[in-house]
This record gives sequence, structure tokens and C-alpha cells, in this order.
Amino acid sequence: MKAIVNGKIVLPDHVEEGRCLLFDETIREVCDRPGENVETLDARGMYVIPGLFDIHIHGYMGQDASDGSYEGLKTMAEGVARNGVTAFLPTTMTVSRPELETAFAQIARLMRESEGPLWRGARALGVNAEGPFINPKKKGAQAGENILPGEAEFFLRYPQIVQTTIAPEMPGNLECVRALAKKGVLVSVGHTAATFEEAAAAFDAGARHATHLFNAMTPLMHREPGVVGAALSDERVSCELIADTFHVHRGLFKLLRKVKGGKLVLITDCTRAGGLADGEYTLGGQPIFVQGIECRLADGTIAGSVLKLNQAVANMVRYGGAEVWEAVNMASLHPAKLHGRDDIGALLPGRRADIAIADAEFTVHRTLLGGRTIYERGEEQ
Repeated sequence: MKAIVNGKIVLPDHVEEGRCLLFDETIREVCDRPGENVETLDARGMYVIPGLFDIHIHGYMGQDASDGSYEGLKTMAEGVARNGVTAFLPTTMTVSRPELETAFAQIARLMRESEGPLWRGARALGVNAEGPFINPKKKGAQAGENILPGEAEFFLRYPQIVQTTIAPEMPGNLECVRALAKKGVLVSVGHTAATFEEAAAAFDAGARHATHLFNAMTPLMHREPGVVGAALSDERVSCELIADTFHVHRGLFKLLRKVKGGKLVLITDCTRAGGLADGEYTLGGQPIFVQGIECRLADGTIAGSVLKLNQAVANMVRYGGAEVWEAVNMASLHPAKLHGRDDIGALLPGRRADIAIADAEFTVHRTLLGGRTIYERGEEQ
């Protein structure tokens, strides 16, 4: 048995101070004192939070999920653990069908391997396929030549696909939304030129999510409310937010928090440039250029991010006016609920002891997976 002491324990609806978190492979309880024969970890006054869950991340540390490399995926998993991420959905892009099939197979392997007792990275809980069933007019940094018409049968051959982005207005795609949603895939509306009515039809057909809200979709206008208006006004729909202050102006963070509440999910949409220096990289086979928090194609099109999920949490506290527990929920409990995972996402009895310890700026000092320390700040230096 282990206990984290001297920490601010972040629970789903408040922060508990002056107590300790008791756990082994799972969370046991929040208690007044650890008791005898219990190994203690000193949080030194920092936040004790549930491990974060990034449901939309393409790459990290020079690697990309679409590369179809198991070793690359492993590097990603180990890298994001330094940011307090203990679960993620490696996210593919609109690459060729053979490349997708290879990537899906390697992610399935990662899912198996990341359940091992000696694993030292975030666990892969499925594939997020961002495309190829999207609209060329809103492809963003996706490769237009690889866009395909909706084909539910293609994806249903891969049970590891748990989330996908579809433009519902394209011919045949609404039926694809319906078929995938019926089989339990989280269908997200994105990279789309849909009208408000077309987006509403997709939500009625079973789509329940909006991919990186505001980006690569029709905007909110007072006479043409678009996909943004449909997603914000439908209580069934959850919305992703890239809270890097570049993809979406920080002035909107408070509004999104108030409108979507428990349906707001922080993501990174991170590229292979994440965790690395400014420079030239690739995304979906296309060159991208990174400077500070901005990633762009040569023509200036925004192309993913270099955001870390712990930074997104910090930005929601700083700019969104969120309480610490509320911002943490957006990157842990909310995505866990979205994917029907009641084993992660909160420091509650019976859930996995996937835990991070972070300071006031949300820099992560320790990450635990199933009660085991898999990252400690300073060890990588």
C-alpha cells in the first residue's frame, strides 16, 4: 500500500487539503493519515490529480501515429507521460488507405503492450481516426488526395477505432455516421462545411462530438449559425478545445466553459513537433513550420499544435476562470465519460491509480500508472 501525503488532492468537485491519498494498483480512499507499513510519497504542497486523457493527439517527440511505427508510438506514449498523460488515443490523419491500415495495426499492438506490468508510458485506449471521410473545402492540413467517401465497413473491420471525424454533408457520409454510431464508435463532426441544419442532422443520426471546435468548420454567424452553433446549442454534443490561446482566442474560454460545462474536453491536437524545438517537421506527409505555439503549412494554414495537455489545463485556469478541479476534469473525467471509461478520470475509490503530481503552473513532477511511478521530473536530465 502507498500514500501520497502533503498534497492538494484534486477530486471531481473540490480540492482536498490536509489529507492523504491511499492506493495500490487502484485508488483506495482519501484519508486523514496513511497508517502503518505504508510507503509514502511527499507531494510537497503540489496538486495531486488524476492522470490526464488526451483523446486527440497525432504525434510527439518527432513521432506521428500515422507513420505506422510501433517504436514511434512507444516514444509518444513515454513522452506524453511527462505531461501527466496516462491514457491517449493515437490519432491518424487523412493519409492513404494502406498507411491507415498499417497505423491501425500498430496502434492495436500498442494497446496490447501498454497493458503490460512494466509499461512506462501512457496507455493507448484506442484509435482516433481524424478522416479520411471529410470535406476537401475544410481539409485544413489534411491531404486532399487521400479524402474518401464515407465507408463504415472499412472502419468496422478495426475494433480499435473508437472515435472518428466525419463531414456529414458529403455524399453518403450521413449514413456512415449512423452506421458507426450504432456500433458504438464516437462520431465527431469536423473538417466540415456543413450548415447548421446538416450538422443537426448528423447529431440526430448519432454523432455526439465536435472536433477542435471553431477550427475547420463553418463558424457561428447570427443568421447562419453553422456547425459551431449546432454543437454549442445541442446538449447531447461534447466539444473539443485546443486551449493553446492560438487556435481559439482565450477570450472565449469562459464562454465555452459556461455553455458546454461537463461536455467540454481539452485536447492537444499535437503534432510530431511537440516537445521539440522550433523548426520544420511533417504532418500527414506535408511539411509544417513551427514557431512558438504556431504550427503552419507553407501557405500559412494552421496545422495542429505543439500544446501539452497539462498546459491546456493551466490555460483554462488562467484564462477560462476555471477552478483547478474543473479544469482538470476537462482533461480527465470528461474524456473518460465520453468514452465510457469508469475506471479512469478521477481519484475515486476503485478507479485505477493513474495519478500525476503537478505544481501551481501545472508542470508535472511525477506520473504514476496503476500505482507505479513511470516518470519523475529530473530523471530525464
